[in-house]
Amino acid sequence: MSRYVTFTVDDALYGVDVLRVQEAVHAQTRTRVPLAPEGIAGLVNLRGQVVLTVDLRPRLGLPPAPADADRMMVVVQVDGEPTSLLVDAVGDVVDVAPERFGPPPDTLQPELRPLIRGACRLDGRLLLVLDVDEAATVA
Repeated sequence: MSRYVTFTVDDALYGVDVLRVQEAVHAQTRTRVPLAPEGIAGLVNLRGQVVLTVDLRPRLGLPPAPADADRMMVVVQVDGEPTSLLVDAVGDVVDVAPERFGPPPDTLQPELRPLIRGACRLDGRLLLVLDVDEAATVA
């Protein structure tokens, strides 16, 4: 059985392995990083530790969130360091049996395929399992 922390970005349901997640918190004020690529939302101070924040919307080919949106951060471990993924909302931790897990759907846009490890049906919705390392890499 695999466990995933779920979240939404533009009404799509995503999940990351619960073992990679440090915590989920409300989005904080970010310090802009000059000349950073589009997906870098900035740096946050998380209890005295400087944490890079990656906005998943540009990584997923989506328009920016409204300026007044109440967003969340899912703090994950990438190469032993915390990295914050900026998402629209955080959901639940769900268990997925291995036989329910399959490849990404054929309808997934080709540029998104490297970001998605697999998919499964979950309560009438499609859960796309995010490759944390790939999603946090912004060039």
